[in-house]
Amino acid sequence: MNLLICGASGRMGKKVYEAAIKSDCVKPGCGVDRIADFSNGEFPIYDCFCKVNEKIDVIIDFSSPASLDAILDFAIKNKVPAILCSTGYTQEHIAKVKDASKEVALFRSGNMSLGVNAIIELVKKAASALYGFDVEIIEKHHHNKVDAPSGTALMLADAVKEVCPDKFYVYGREGIVGKRDEKEIGIHAVRGGNIVGEHDVIFAGESETVTISHQATDRAVFAEGAIKAAKFMVDKKSGLYDMSDVLKG
Repeated sequence: MNLLICGASGRMGKKVYEAAIKSDCVKPGCGVDRIADFSNGEFPIYDCFCKVNEKIDVIIDFSSPASLDAILDFAIKNKVPAILCSTGYTQEHIAKVKDASKEVALFRSGNMSLGVNAIIELVKKAASALYGFDVEIIEKHHHNKVDAPSGTALMLADAVKEVCPDKFYVYGREGIVGKRDEKEIGIHAVRGGNIVGEHDVIFAGESETVTISHQATDRAVFAEGAIKAAKFMVDKKSGLYDMSDVLKG
């Protein structure tokens, strides 16, 4: 299975390349990045999808939303599934993904960690069992992350809202904001150093507090999850998939 890595020169792109090298059935065929690099003869990196000549079986993208249109065009034209791992998509981006999934198999997730996707189910169960508790989500990432809150924090908030549809999101607090509304889901972003990714979902009651946490200690965990998704997606029909489909097998 030949892999195209979009964002190949970035930190996550390099992690995906390393994970593919270790895989028994995935071969890194080429990369696309705004910085072209042909120093690795077995893995050329082009600055445009239009320069890709290799036969590609699946795309993994860890670049940015700015690459989405080019990825979707290439995927549809070549009937190649794409694993969309970038965060920071707008509603317009998401609408484009849904529309393109009618023509080609697409996978999108705000977090490629199997652990994070497993705790989403725990968050749903806690939201149901602890109905009436105040919910606060704190996410921490490195100082180079450009979007906030993280895609994972939004996934976790959505998991709560799926169980408690009357709740609404509040992003940070400042000044005299008044008494906390019982229907709030507070979402807070911390940026600093080289924090790979930490997420806490806090359920605070009158006499007890329950916290569901996840900490990523190496970016390789996201790359490994993307490779698992690529293996899952390679022969799928058109449609929109996510990590819950991978976990189901």
